[in-house]
Amino acid sequence: MGFELGLYTFGDLMPDTPTAKAIGAQQRLAEILAAAKLAEEAGLDVFAVGEHHRLDMAIAATPVVLAAIAAVTRRIRLASAVTILSTADPVRVFEDFATVDLISGGRAEVIAGRGIFTESFPLFGYDLADYDALFTEKLDLLLKLNAGERVTWQGRFRTPLSDSPIPPRPAQGALPIWVGTGGTPDSVARAGTLGLPLALANISRPPATLAPLADVYRRAAEQAGHDGENIKISVATHMHVQKDSQAALDTFYPHYADYFFTHSASQYRAERISRATYEERAAQHGAIFVGSPQQIIDKILYERELFGHQRFLAQIDIGGLPYASVARVIELFASEVAPSVRRAAGK
Repeated sequence: MGFELGLYTFGDLMPDTPTAKAIGAQQRLAEILAAAKLAEEAGLDVFAVGEHHRLDMAIAATPVVLAAIAAVTRRIRLASAVTILSTADPVRVFEDFATVDLISGGRAEVIAGRGIFTESFPLFGYDLADYDALFTEKLDLLLKLNAGERVTWQGRFRTPLSDSPIPPRPAQGALPIWVGTGGTPDSVARAGTLGLPLALANISRPPATLAPLADVYRRAAEQAGHDGENIKISVATHMHVQKDSQAALDTFYPHYADYFFTHSASQYRAERISRATYEERAAQHGAIFVGSPQQIIDKILYERELFGHQRFLAQIDIGGLPYASVARVIELFASEVAPSVRRAAGK
């Protein structure tokens, strides 16, 4: 497998900062479908959508959105980013994504995570104190559902299954299931031990501080006897690219700062992002990707040296950035960044 490049979105609902013009969920979803179609036409490899249960986000039913994208695309891979498995029924998750896989002709993937936002716990009747135990048990069940069409299983948090049929079966035979994490060492080691690909999201920390996690992941996989194509890493972050690097910095900052504050306001991570902090994160060895095409190329390849990853995903449509600007970023990313990165990565 060569180096894959793609996009992810949470479908946030925010007014465009300079104009204060807001859009509704219907228009936002229409723009997400348009972005996915454009990403495929431009030659990108992956399009992923997240799951949130908040009035300021348009995507709660991730597989429904992915099925809509599947119906208007033919090639691009479709993933969750992430599926909050701790508060979901793994049977329903499997059946939904198997259906997306059939509609798409074998392009669906599940990135399963515990979730940094916690609104789904009270919404679906789960105790936050069981945060990790829920994920551990439900991931175990999801893997068993993926492995066979009839399942016998018993756990703590749901009714047992006794030779239960699990329809439909995915076009791929089995769904690719990733473990998604923001950098928790236990989650990284769990992915390696299970022999599952690792999806690492980083929107604030210097990448070099997270690089040792790649070794933790690969060492855990090796100790568990896993190797092969499933032992791979995806890295995800925020990105904005323009021809002129200073214009990119200036354009993206108000959207980035407002997004980070607004969508963290009810969370423990709420903060205002100063221009200095933003520029530190956007610097050559910082977490986010903002600048000219060459700067983005250099930064992806810098991180590839750190992580040895096989996939890069960028969130570009945040903070009310108008769709016309989002489309220009997609086109520039696909036409000027992707070819150079693929050549350097040996694709």
